Amino acid sequence: MKKTRKLKWNWTLFFFILPGFLIYSVFFAGPTVAALYLSFTDWNGVSPTYNFIGFSNYKEMLTDSPIFVQSLGNNLKFTLGVLIFQTVLSLFFAILLAKNTKANIVYRAIYFFPTIVASVSIAFIWTFMYDPNIGVINSVLNNIGLENLAKSWLGDRKLAIYSLAFVQFWAHTGQMLTIFIAGLHAIPKELYEAASIEGANKWQTFRHITWPLLAPSATIVAAYTTIQSFKAFDLVIAMTGGGPAHATEILSTFLYHEAFINFKFGYASAASVIFMVIIAIITVLQFRLLKSNDVKL
Repeated sequence: MKKTRKLKWNWTLFFFILPGFLIYSVFFAGPTVAALYLSFTDWNGVSPTYNFIGFSNYKEMLTDSPIFVQSLGNNLKFTLGVLIFQTVLSLFFAILLAKNTKANIVYRAIYFFPTIVASVSIAFIWTFMYDPNIGVINSVLNNIGLENLAKSWLGDRKLAIYSLAFVQFWAHTGQMLTIFIAGLHAIPKELYEAASIEGANKWQTFRHITWPLLAPSATIVAAYTTIQSFKAFDLVIAMTGGGPAHATEILSTFLYHEAFINFKFGYASAASVIFMVIIAIITVLQFRLLKSNDVKL
């Protein structure tokens, strides 16, 4: 005899997921749908009425907005620089500090400390250090006879975006370091013992054991760093405000200026949709390129 079982809805479980569902709906899904809708309007953010203008905002942005194109280029430079240096440095320090000795634990804490400091505080500190007149960096260069290397780090249009990128990966390298250390500790020690017995050198061990098995950690680091770099709004606003002459304008600051300075909320909403699509595409590509089975050197 086969007994049919009726599935009963457990309302207790429903109430467990309800808070998360509400938070997600109110702070993510709802604003996303609203931004998509407003991107087809000319709403100024204040008026109770607005007009539906179709794809005009997107057309203007992609064909007749040099600042948007410049912001996208700046963001790509900023993200690429942070991604490369932050990943390499965090992996390097993770390998050095992988063993759980007292000294290594202290160093990990020191490297991680900037991560818990507010970005605005970090921005103010580095703005002072970059100051061309009284800043620590130029003062040190002048005192050691390298005054030719002293620059206006935030005033030079060609140099400013890279100066900001340095601050970004300086502040978050320790955060990525902890992810790589967790990945290193998950690798079985037997593999290293076998490699040692076979006579593999350090580079061969890293290439054939450490790096392939760190691929999941590298994927997380790459994706998180990319998203973090595209959303480095507070750092840029506090240090340069997007200047000089939009040289450090990135997509997030471009959205802010268009929405809250120029009161073009419909236009800014269209930019936010493009912003979201770009991050999604880059993240998906990173996950595909850094799959564990496909990582090769």
